[in-house]
Amino acid sequence: MFFHNFKYSLKTLLRNKSLIFWTFAFPLILGTLFYMTFSDISSKEKLNVIDIAIIDNEEFKNNNMLKYSFDVLSEDGSENQMFNTKYTDKDEANKLIEEDKIVGYLLIEENTPKIIVNKSGINQTIFKYVTEEVFQKGKMLENLDYSAMNQNIQEIMSSETVNLNNVTNDNLDYIMIEFYTLIAMACMYGSLFGMTSINYKMANISSVGKRVAISPTKKGTTILSSLMASFLLQLIGIVILFLYTIFVLHVDYGSHIEFVVLLAFVGSLAGQVLGVFVGSVFKVGENSKIGILIGIIMSCCFLAGMMGVMMKYVIDTNIPIINKLNPVNMITDGFYALYYYNTFDRYWFNIISLAIYSLILTTISFFVIRRQKYDSI
Repeated sequence: MFFHNFKYSLKTLLRNKSLIFWTFAFPLILGTLFYMTFSDISSKEKLNVIDIAIIDNEEFKNNNMLKYSFDVLSEDGSENQMFNTKYTDKDEANKLIEEDKIVGYLLIEENTPKIIVNKSGINQTIFKYVTEEVFQKGKMLENLDYSAMNQNIQEIMSSETVNLNNVTNDNLDYIMIEFYTLIAMACMYGSLFGMTSINYKMANISSVGKRVAISPTKKGTTILSSLMASFLLQLIGIVILFLYTIFVLHVDYGSHIEFVVLLAFVGSLAGQVLGVFVGSVFKVGENSKIGILIGIIMSCCFLAGMMGVMMKYVIDTNIPIINKLNPVNMITDGFYALYYYNTFDRYWFNIISLAIYSLILTTISFFVIRRQKYDSI
């Protein structure tokens, strides 16, 4: 019965032309527009040495990890130089940022690092991520004495902060970030498959659902077969998107393409279960469910910084729990981890988070559908 439901769900989804367009054709069209729009920008957005300032107050001077790390990363003429750092006071730093002479400045207050910028961009994001990683490592080593910290600092800088050798690689440019965003969006748009497949099994939505409701088939089998059918189609769409962007648009996803693909597959599963969750939990018509689903996806995309990196920074700084629970942020943050870091701790954290998110929503959907009863069919 599982394979019968799987095959039937597959055929039903393939006959939905509008659904096929939005999940298969639309990402390809959008990818083409991205390439035409941003291909010239990549040559202008190379990641060179970044001009920053640091407020040289007592709290910064007492933070050995940050002080030593930025000295290393700002060493003039070094092959790993990332920053051109000015040590100054707050008034001078604000003046520099207003005159666009720096991308931002670091201020340590109450033992907490604060990055002040006046606009969003790649350089501002790098500055923020480097500071966060170094500060967290410093907290882990705060019980060590200074000599012990010096013995560990070089290893920490090479393994846990930004991959300095790769950041300046010509293959890593602005257009890659745009295509990472495209993949994340395609993953979440796959939720339309998941919701549609469940809608066909709902007695209050379709005549097919009425027959399913009175059949002896277990609800768990119905949910799982429908989810697997929609997930298979979504994976096909993601593979087509990768093949098109790699071989037609010649997009270079970097040296870890296998990890990019894995994250896209796990992200697609998260998108599927989100669609199943909306389709099963909300007791409204099909059009209303589509509106709710699109609203959730767009909200998640906005909070994850897809409409502007600055929003991601604001949320991560002020209400980090929101993006910790945001599936779109999990996907994009995983891509950024591959882009900027030469270790995979942050990447695997996002993979595991997406898996847990998918398991929770699948479990909720299963119990909701299992408990559904109708007075009349």
